[in-house]
Amino acid sequence: MPLASLDPGERDLLTGNYTEVLLNETKRRFDGLCGQIRGSLAVPTVYIGGGTPSILGAAGISRFLKGLGDILGSLEGEGGPAERREISVEANPETADPSFLRACADYGVTRLSLGIQSFNGPSRRAAGRQGETELLPRVLAEVAEIFGAGLSLDLISGLPEQDEPVLLRDIEKSLSFGPGHISLYALTVEEGTPLASQIRGRSGKKPALPPADEADRLWIAGRDALIRAGYEQYEVSSFARTAGTGTCRCLHNIRYWRMENWIGTGPGASGTIISGKGRGRRFVYASDVEAFMTAEKIPVQTKELDRNDVMRETLLMGFRYTGGPGGALFQKRFGQSLEETIPRTLEKWNTLLRPGETALTGEGLLFLNPFLLDAFAELDNSKTCP
Repeated sequence: MPLASLDPGERDLLTGNYTEVLLNETKRRFDGLCGQIRGSLAVPTVYIGGGTPSILGAAGISRFLKGLGDILGSLEGEGGPAERREISVEANPETADPSFLRACADYGVTRLSLGIQSFNGPSRRAAGRQGETELLPRVLAEVAEIFGAGLSLDLISGLPEQDEPVLLRDIEKSLSFGPGHISLYALTVEEGTPLASQIRGRSGKKPALPPADEADRLWIAGRDALIRAGYEQYEVSSFARTAGTGTCRCLHNIRYWRMENWIGTGPGASGTIISGKGRGRRFVYASDVEAFMTAEKIPVQTKELDRNDVMRETLLMGFRYTGGPGGALFQKRFGQSLEETIPRTLEKWNTLLRPGETALTGEGLLFLNPFLLDAFAELDNSKTCP
């Protein structure tokens, strides 16, 4: 049942029950995976998202953040980690009211990520976004006041009813609120979404999407505008500026791109633990919220990752990042260097690699897919990845 259809008391009860189940499962997961290193575990980054955490409201997010802090504190030992470098929370503008934002800040959240997509009303409606564009400036101003450079915005290029002037106006409006981080994604039409149904003529007026070449040109125009504004592209779709003495890069996402360990809990969440032998284990929760809350045993799938799996994913994720997979980390994990693993691929693409690094340049990222196809073909034809 949609939360919006419930009265406040029912909604608070449901979100409270969900929060309790989520905290219990988080503790169980940490106990199971990390009990052997109790007292020395460090969790430098936390990311609460993959959905709409702001729907929990101020009371719900306060309860969750306090409970999570208690769990991590007990695992990390007295005094907690030497440094909790980042705590991110995703939010929808429609549900991110001031009390929710203040609760996040009060419980240590350092980074608030808002899914704006576009300020253009027709584009937002075509993409199935709820809420009116008029509320966006108010919400952005509130978030910027509380989180400053910790404000992160998600924009999408290639939307219906969007041309280059519209996209550039979206970027200009976003910049006026001083976000430390902007993600600019090229539109991907996912099956089961309202937009996919409209495009296939199954519901409503069929929206006009730009041709593929035009969509690519549009994204590049947005990328160039962000770079001119002083934002550094540090991953395929991620742009960050410098704030004070540090950077506004998302440290949690960098862990994904470098295939470092992460633990996720909740419907649709996943976790991956990499061993010292270049192997790993992944667990994935089913996306069924009702089953998560009511099943006697929460549905989770586990998969063992062999050396080949981990090596391919390390290349796949690592070359999205302008720092690359990390030469020292790759050598330590697999006992061989990147240069030994994919020498022909690195030679072929040498002009699009950063000087002295095994990482793609900004222009090289535009050719990430063909680069990876070459790298995987080289792995398949060699004996470096048994």
